[in-house]
Amino acid sequence: MSDVQPPSFVARLFLAWVAYFRTLFDGEFAAGVVRLREGAPALPPPEEPDEPPKKKKKPKKKKPAPVLKVAGPESALQLLGLLQREGRFVDFLREDLADASDEDIGAAARVVHEGCTKAIDEHFTIESIHDGEEGEVVTVDEGYDPKLIRLTGNVVGEPPYEGELTHRGWRVSEVRLPKMSEQHDPSVVAPAEVELT
Repeated sequence: MSDVQPPSFVARLFLAWVAYFRTLFDGEFAAGVVRLREGAPALPPPEEPDEPPKKKKKPKKKKPAPVLKVAGPESALQLLGLLQREGRFVDFLREDLADASDEDIGAAARVVHEGCTKAIDEHFTIESIHDGEEGEVVTVDEGYDPKLIRLTGNVVGEPPYEGELTHRGWRVSEVRLPKMSEQHDPSVVAPAEVELT
């Protein structure tokens, strides 16, 4: 078992959302997910270079490992319950869509999108990290915060870097989750419903 602590709830929520859509639209990423599910290592073993490196660069100072916080599951369960209540999020994800038409899936996705948007907007203030427009060429100056800007593609040399903004990023600036009573069981995301006749 790994010594790495799990990421915070907000980080997991963002990761789940991004991974879900990336799995749908990126075949290579989806293949990697399948490999992981089948027990393959997360990364392939490094290839041995044909020639040893000629010059070694100065080793950079190691940054101390970040202190990881452990979040309780209550907030995650509460948010999942809100997404289910407003957007039937869990119902949508648990539905077998193999035989559903694209039109039916699109109609269901619209309902889920509207409801989940309502739940998120009601309980969170979410702001974009970068003010630029996606597709715009932007400059990343020296001293940028790698927690706020992730560089992808051909990352070589030192800043400033210039590249295309592919995602503006999101940051939660305010959380307004309702307080729960002690009798509330957050693990019940949606109770079973029985209609009496």
